Amino acid sequence: MKANKLFTTIILLAFSFAIQASDSLKSGKKVIVYKFDIKEEIAPPVWRQTQAAFKQAKEVNADYILIHMNTYGGAVDVADKIRTKILESEKPVMVFIDNNAASAGALISIACDSIYMRLGANIGAATVVDGEGHPLPEKYQSYMRSTLRSTAEATHRNPKIAEGMNDPRIYIPGVNDSGKVITFTVTEAIKNGYCQAKAESVEEVMQKAGITNYEIVEYKKTTIESIIDFLLKPAVSGVLIMLIIGGIYFEFQAPGIGFPLFAAIGGAILYFAPLYLEGLAANWEILLFIVGVVLLLLEIFVIPGFGVVGIVGIICIVFGLTLSLVGSLPSSTSPVDLPSSEGFLKALTTVIVSVFVSLALSIYIGSKFLESTLFSKYILHTTNNTTKGHIVADTTANNLVGERGVAYTILRPAGKVMIDEDIYDAMAENSFIEKGENIEVVKFESAQLFVKKINS
Repeated sequence: MKANKLFTTIILLAFSFAIQASDSLKSGKKVIVYKFDIKEEIAPPVWRQTQAAFKQAKEVNADYILIHMNTYGGAVDVADKIRTKILESEKPVMVFIDNNAASAGALISIACDSIYMRLGANIGAATVVDGEGHPLPEKYQSYMRSTLRSTAEATHRNPKIAEGMNDPRIYIPGVNDSGKVITFTVTEAIKNGYCQAKAESVEEVMQKAGITNYEIVEYKKTTIESIIDFLLKPAVSGVLIMLIIGGIYFEFQAPGIGFPLFAAIGGAILYFAPLYLEGLAANWEILLFIVGVVLLLLEIFVIPGFGVVGIVGIICIVFGLTLSLVGSLPSSTSPVDLPSSEGFLKALTTVIVSVFVSLALSIYIGSKFLESTLFSKYILHTTNNTTKGHIVADTTANNLVGERGVAYTILRPAGKVMIDEDIYDAMAENSFIEKGENIEVVKFESAQLFVKKINS
């Protein structure tokens, strides 16, 4: 009885396609088939491209949408968004499985109105796993099974088979009696109503679908999308992290606001913007990075020494950069927004390596720059001595506590001060002190003068 119902459904679908194609032929108008590829891991970029593709398909008034698929799967939450988009489509959606439609790819394929497979292609194996290939807990599998069943019901396919692609406990005589999750070859998929026909090319898909007078319109990435995809590459993310850290390092080494700060800000924008647009970087993750930078600034320029505030700042910066690469933290309340531990560790490794490489390069480049001919004219080549009115702080400098003078250079927080026409190395106690401002010595500690700004 079920076999008869399934056969009737397939015949009705084929008949519907044939009527639409026939109407187009009679009117002399070409059938517009809008094609886009899913040939990568199912991730946020694929969801963005799917949205753009469906929008473009509507703009060109496409009669059909064809997905050219070859994927081993990916993020379940992204696949769920794509399958919902397909199920809500007003136009028929076909999928041509060129090689693989595994896991999340199987879910997306089942949502399509018709499925065509190349010889040697496979569909199925929809167990939810982590980044290391280990099955996730039962609540995630249960959610996936439910999604597979409801999708199969919506496209008039056997929901038990869809469920069996996730659950090896499902017993279907002649289909799944081996205690393994279901994965179909093209012949098996056709036999069980999960594939309309075998096809070796897009042209053959059109032929098998009964569409002869047609025009293929392919999805093309916009310039913005290409830029976003480029910026999301792990290598590029690593370079941007190096730019951020290097910019902050050089800004700390030079007085005033200059190019390094703008380079760091630009790097942060290029790093976080595409991640935010892809739904990976949440607002709080970006805020965590900003808080880390602020804490680090406070530690260096306001709070003497380097302690808890600086360490917390560094931790916030590292985790802000890392979490933005992997999306949401593991949640016990959501069955989908669960980044793998492997993904987090990869992101953390990328960030830490980039930070250390950036610091090493910054120190090396800084030392070479100081030795260069271009910078040599800014370096003091003479020795300050007492005959010229210069002295350095020594153990007698503790007598200067309470004395007043002026900032001989900017103190950020280290610099030089002038007291009674003598020059001393000093450290600002609480904040920046601009050159020429009045100062007062507040203490002498560890052979170092500490001063504060005074109004007069």
